[in-house]
Amino acid sequence: MENVLKYYEFSDFFTDKSKVFSGNLISFTELNSTHFLIFEKKEDTYTLFVSKYKNEKEIGINSPEILELLVEDYDKSNPKHRLMIKQYLY
Repeated sequence: MENVLKYYEFSDFFTDKSKVFSGNLISFTELNSTHFLIFEKKEDTYTLFVSKYKNEKEIGINSPEILELLVEDYDKSNPKHRLMIKQYLY
């Protein structure tokens, strides 16, 4: 999973303080100035979301304007899961 995060330039994981992600660790990458892909890490599983915030500084602090679940239990070896990231970043 570390390779996926590095390749797509996700941030380091940090603790969610907004309670949107239940205080779990999250990591994000920017699609544009207001839209982001976010991975939530819960124990050994990862969930991928697309979100909209006013800006990057609100992630993990405030609730997003939009939050859509893309993939539960992300598996980097699953082609469908990889395509979910690619469709947003390319």
